[in-house]
Amino acid sequence: MFVILVYDINEKRVQKIHKICKKYLTPVQNSVFEGNITQATLRILKDELKEIMDENEDSVLIYKFRTKKYYDRESIGIKKPSHEDLFL
Repeated sequence: MFVILVYDINEKRVQKIHKICKKYLTPVQNSVFEGNITQATLRILKDELKEIMDENEDSVLIYKFRTKKYYDRESIGIKKPSHEDLFL
């Protein structure tokens, strides 16, 4: 499945959360990641995030798409590389 993950994390934990997300997804903005991931790997990612997060202060949003068929991203300004841009 294709996912977009967005986080709003307290400054004390943001580097750890960013590092975890980078293991599984491609960064497209400072707190936005995207990429293809299996259901099992997504579960592992969420478990790792929950270990670091303070659920009273932090939030993570995960948008799930079965395929990229209905997904379209428009960029204005500085272009950040997408997952497809990394592979030629």
